[in-house]
Amino acid sequence: MTAPVIPPSPTREEYAEHYAAALAANGDETIFDRPEPIGLFVDWLADARGTEPNDANAMTLATVDAAGLPDARIVLLKDVDAQGFTFYSNRESAKGDALAAHPSAALLFHWKSLRRQVRVRGPVEPVGEAEADAYFASRARESRIGAWASDQSRPLDSREALERAVARETARFADGDVPRPERWTGWRVAPESVEFWRDRPFRLHDRLRFDRAGSGWTKTRLWP
Repeated sequence: MTAPVIPPSPTREEYAEHYAAALAANGDETIFDRPEPIGLFVDWLADARGTEPNDANAMTLATVDAAGLPDARIVLLKDVDAQGFTFYSNRESAKGDALAAHPSAALLFHWKSLRRQVRVRGPVEPVGEAEADAYFASRARESRIGAWASDQSRPLDSREALERAVARETARFADGDVPRPERWTGWRVAPESVEFWRDRPFRLHDRLRFDRAGSGWTKTRLWP
């Protein structure tokens, strides 16, 4: 078997030639003056929307299931505010089962175009029904029908079986609105820690961690 080709560490010349734009953007020391993480995250997300080829709001969601085994998958961030980071899915999915067993999670945002990442950890709670209804109603009709058709994470016989389920639900809702299924909901990760990382030359990266302290935050600059 041929060994995989692992890229070597960049040379001084490669840093200068290929990393210049990102390194210039990551040299602003004012991030260490920020008193809280949410505003900084919103600024970084806005930067990523201008540079990432797609889905700047994509994040890795890490959970632990009832047997204590970790799992991770990519989901999309749908809201962020002082309360936390919100995403939506099927509560009967593997992630829903894991969150029911252990209602805490870690998130990871990785923006390759900016050479930045953000890590979030904290407890998880379901959003309210009105909030879930409002977001579900904002989705494309076809996506709402798909939420009814899919038994997410369950075994599927074939692609044709999925298409038949979609056709069945399309016909069922042909004459009206598509309401939110009871099993479809959202969760909010209430951050207890948020760490910002940005690439700097020769692996001498910047790391800044915010930790919840009552109604405020403490912050710590970390060694790379």
